[in-house]
Amino acid sequence: MLILGAGRVGASVAEQLVHERYNVTIVDENPESLKPLADRLDLRTVVGHAASPAVLAAAGAADADLLLAVTPLDELNMVACKIAYELFNIPTRLARIRDPDLLAHPELFIDSNFAIDHVITPAQIVTDYLVSLVETPEALQVLDFADGKAQLVATRVEAGAHMDGQDLASLNRLLPKIDRRVVSIYRKGHRVHPDGNTILQVGDEVFFLASTEHIRDVIKEMRGTEIPIKRITLSGGGNVGFRLAKALEKDYQVKIIEANRERANWLAEALPNTLVLRGDATDEALLESEQIERCDLYFALTSDDEDNIMSSLLAKQMGARKTIAIINRSRYVDLLQGGKIDVAISPAIATIGSLLAHVRSGDVVAVHSLRRGAAEAMELIVHGTPATSRVIGKKLDDIKLPSGADLAAIVRGEKVLIAHGDTMIEAEDHVILFVDNKAHIREVEKLFAVKMGFF
Repeated sequence: MLILGAGRVGASVAEQLVHERYNVTIVDENPESLKPLADRLDLRTVVGHAASPAVLAAAGAADADLLLAVTPLDELNMVACKIAYELFNIPTRLARIRDPDLLAHPELFIDSNFAIDHVITPAQIVTDYLVSLVETPEALQVLDFADGKAQLVATRVEAGAHMDGQDLASLNRLLPKIDRRVVSIYRKGHRVHPDGNTILQVGDEVFFLASTEHIRDVIKEMRGTEIPIKRITLSGGGNVGFRLAKALEKDYQVKIIEANRERANWLAEALPNTLVLRGDATDEALLESEQIERCDLYFALTSDDEDNIMSSLLAKQMGARKTIAIINRSRYVDLLQGGKIDVAISPAIATIGSLLAHVRSGDVVAVHSLRRGAAEAMELIVHGTPATSRVIGKKLDDIKLPSGADLAAIVRGEKVLIAHGDTMIEAEDHVILFVDNKAHIREVEKLFAVKMGFF
């Protein structure tokens, strides 16, 4: 794997792939960006320009099977992909593109132009992620599978909810007509493997999978009655703030607090249904004048982690119902989430899933990082016949899944089938798996791969 750019996304992807035992080389012009990666990870670093044929050759482009171009410059990423295609014939090329003008012309990315197989736009990925949290406000994480037919949701058990102090088997009594599967529980940072006798406690993070139409019913048992979201305040009108306001302004009362006068003026013209305020979101007087205590959902979306942390804490203290903060330093996320800040999100971790789907072996449709990158949920298509597959024609009870892996559901055509011991896997099923330790990903891929000779 060849990664161009050792920024937050490049470094995060490199770390994930190294932990999964891939051979990784990362290129960057700044040796200071590469040194900490070389010191703590088993990878190769090359100092140089990402669009230099000589540098790419020295980085092993001739033997690479995937190129990920995530330098800060769109144009550099595009040229690097073209060189990788023309000179080195790298089979798969992914590029981060941020400029909306470029994204509006997908014909630029075909092989005869810049030869980009897959375009990654982190701001849009993060925006879509945040929209899902607005639509399911009592969730900590909402992940779509099978074109939205099924969802994996994380939620925290609330005091007084029906499931507070109850074992998981009680869900059968509370939801007799709704099939769902609890795939993992995290209690004080440690995983509890769920079974029917597991008793839920206040504060437990529960990951469950169900048909999308049933998600709210399951959340209600963990959280109690859902209060609808009406008023939303955004701190920061950058790429994510603008995209999020644009996605929400028709259905919610949206305010943006933006410190830069020129940007605030532009936002006011571009977002006709959003109230744009110029000011500092850490200004207590501003928040008080804007009645932050009436805010249902507060997003801290600036590029400054400290400002996001402080404004979220202040908004929560002053009465905002729920706070969500973007935290670029992923190590801060574990420290903050679940305290005064309800949800802390690392943009790099949110983006990684879109990249990993192209790295995985087999026919992988979707990959989502969970628990700040420690766990993963993936959707893959099962190919072959009973003779060429280790899983087709077998019941789940007869399949030896790697430690920490849980087959949660199967999507067969339009049907979402929650997996049970007697569930049998058929060819072309979309299987949704939860893997609590990335070290076991390769074992999962091998289990579901078609045996040699199929082709």
